[in-house]
Amino acid sequence: MGFPKHRPRRLRQTETMRRLVRETRLTIDNLIMPLFVRPGKGIKQPIPSMPGNYQMSVDKLVEEAKVLQGLGIPGIILFGIPEKKDEMGSDAYSDEGIIQKAIIAIKKEVKEMLVITDVCMCEYTSHGHCGFIKRDEKRGQFDVDNDMTLELLAKESVSHVQAGADIVAPSDMMDGRVGVIRDALDEKGFEHIPIMAYSAKYASGFYGPFREAAESTPGFGDRSSYQMDPHNAIESLREVALDIEEGADIVMVKPALSYLDIIRMIKDRFSYPIAAYNVSGEFSIVKAAAEKGWIDEKRVALEILTSIKRAGADMILTYWAKDAALWLKNK
Repeated sequence: MGFPKHRPRRLRQTETMRRLVRETRLTIDNLIMPLFVRPGKGIKQPIPSMPGNYQMSVDKLVEEAKVLQGLGIPGIILFGIPEKKDEMGSDAYSDEGIIQKAIIAIKKEVKEMLVITDVCMCEYTSHGHCGFIKRDEKRGQFDVDNDMTLELLAKESVSHVQAGADIVAPSDMMDGRVGVIRDALDEKGFEHIPIMAYSAKYASGFYGPFREAAESTPGFGDRSSYQMDPHNAIESLREVALDIEEGADIVMVKPALSYLDIIRMIKDRFSYPIAAYNVSGEFSIVKAAAEKGWIDEKRVALEILTSIKRAGADMILTYWAKDAALWLKNK
């Protein structure tokens, strides 16, 4: 018995053929590079748990921004390590704050680079939490004061934009913060500034290396009371809907790799730009395995980034942005 004359066949693809029929295309335009800035001069301090990433002083940060722009990377997101921390995280919204100084310097030297700023309190507070702490001394309990924190986040956002930030990205997960930030920006005449909301940010175990990089480990407790439960999916749709209603222009899923299903759910439900954060733990696991010679870092990293794009992300915040730009240019 012979085969059907016109049976379906799988294409035998050469690399050129693969390029012609490729469904998902990862490009440099999809990448955003996270950078860490600290006080001082001439500092480029390696982050041990995140090989190839550094805490940099403003002058070195500007040099890095020039390199990234030369590679075609469209944007960076800034995280600050202040000289001093206090209960109120005052460096976060000071006109002389480390992020404010970094924005001004970058915008002076690298005018076309899109500068996004993380808006949160965890890097700036002495206790390492994402907002103002309310303590019950008798019971030995603490909680983040949501409404008090909103005031601080609004001040931080306005301060960043006044320094020249192109986009603010609140990552705190306080209820109502997008609306309060939108109102504060509009009141100051910054109606044109987009908000990239960390809308579905999970209480994840993948954040460990970042907390070393940003020096933001909580001094007590954890952040599970205000970040999302990793077991929940439908909740992410409610969180995104609320942020859009309050004025978010871009919504984000964090982490990315373990939450590809969440990215796809949001993409299917909302016609809004989606960012996904390929976080430090996802990055460092691959780095560690590659250093052991167990995997090919370039191949695995590009496969991960492609999977995030395929799931529906329009932009990817990733510590591989610089390397991926080089890999994609030379592909």
